[in-house]
Amino acid sequence: MRPSTEQEAVQQVVERLADLLGVAPSEVQIREDPGAASDADAIVKLAGSTFVLEWKGSGESAPVSMAAQRARRCASALGDHVIPVVAVPFMGAVGRQRCEAADVAWLDLSGNARIFAPGIRVLIAGQRNRFKRRGRPSSAFAPKSARITRWLLMHPTEPSTQREIARATDMDEGFTSRIVAKLEQDELIVRDSAGAIRVRDTDLLLDAWRETYDFTKHTVLRGHVPARSGDALLRQLADLLHKGELQYAATGLAAAWLMSRFAGFRIVTMYLPEHPSAELLDRLGFREEARGANVWLVVPNDVGVFHGAAARDEVQCVHPVQAYLDLKQHPERANEAAEQLRAELLKVSNDA
Repeated sequence: MRPSTEQEAVQQVVERLADLLGVAPSEVQIREDPGAASDADAIVKLAGSTFVLEWKGSGESAPVSMAAQRARRCASALGDHVIPVVAVPFMGAVGRQRCEAADVAWLDLSGNARIFAPGIRVLIAGQRNRFKRRGRPSSAFAPKSARITRWLLMHPTEPSTQREIARATDMDEGFTSRIVAKLEQDELIVRDSAGAIRVRDTDLLLDAWRETYDFTKHTVLRGHVPARSGDALLRQLADLLHKGELQYAATGLAAAWLMSRFAGFRIVTMYLPEHPSAELLDRLGFREEARGANVWLVVPNDVGVFHGAAARDEVQCVHPVQAYLDLKQHPERANEAAEQLRAELLKVSNDA
């Protein structure tokens, strides 16, 4: 059962930590006056070690990253050998990576844990999420809502008002206000003294969105078009669409190639604003088939995917942010292409 209060959650975490280290509950000491580490949710002594515990109700990357920073800060205030620990109901994949990168231990109430410290080595993985919520969770990254995140990542160092963001993303101010409030609650954006908004940490916001992004939620039509190579196919399709005065934008591996020249590709992925007609498919020479497909024609679940699209080497491409997201569920060398794209075009220094 999900803890109903933070106090109950922390108690369960302490019990779980004691169990992992083989310590009886009677041997656990919880420090009541944390002093310099007053921001910590709990300071616990057991098995000859001191732990700073930070509890978060979600194991997604944004809250976990903030908790890891806080746990490290509190642990440093207490001494060199204090172990920072982040605890959640179920730790997501990106949250795990964030904790490991920050050298912070973690555990979840679903049974997973990674605690590496002097004299301690605990690694448990593969336990299912025992705390899945029913219904659709509130998210700033739903298809239409994500227009705001996309725009912020396209302008990461430019403070903007909510009104400016609403106009730029073609959304009403009330809706924009709700999404901005959610991003602020998750500590993904900051406001200046005038109330203008900007990204707190570009890497964190990218990770938070990519963690929930699902390319398969778009409508994807897979098929084959005869061509000598991936590059020839890309230009062939782009030329036909351009001559027909049809809106399109390349994404995925083809777009990554145009942006970074990282690696060759076989599959060409094109966003189209609506389902292609039989006449258009015929003009493209497209034959629908999943096996051996070299063309993915994609009708997006929100037109926001076209925001920031621009010509690259005479081919219209989505913005690098969108290409990076779409590579998440592509084949071939998509993961490597995504990291190259991120390193070359999406690295920005942000001040917290």
